[in-house]
Amino acid sequence: MDITEVKVYPVRKHDEKLKAFATIILDDCFVIRDLKVINGNTGLFVAMPSRKKADGTYADIAHPLNQDTRHKMEQTVIGEYKRVLEEVGEDAFTEDAHME
Repeated sequence: MDITEVKVYPVRKHDEKLKAFATIILDDCFVIRDLKVINGNTGLFVAMPSRKKADGTYADIAHPLNQDTRHKMEQTVIGEYKRVLEEVGEDAFTEDAHME
């Protein structure tokens, strides 16, 4: 499996933890939207798209089945987030940029 495209949509600092939304395309044929770049206690990480269940907890809609794949996705998305951050600067971020 190859990550053939990554798009990152930074958000304003209205929420200090949420830094960006991301969309990835796998093998030029499968898209996963609404990944989140989060600034956690130990640094940046990528949260998979999820939905709220009836009991108030959240469940991932899609997620990697092994650590190697998760690491590859996370490194690719965070790398693109950092590249976009350097390219456009924080002032260019918008709250709803991920809504194409």
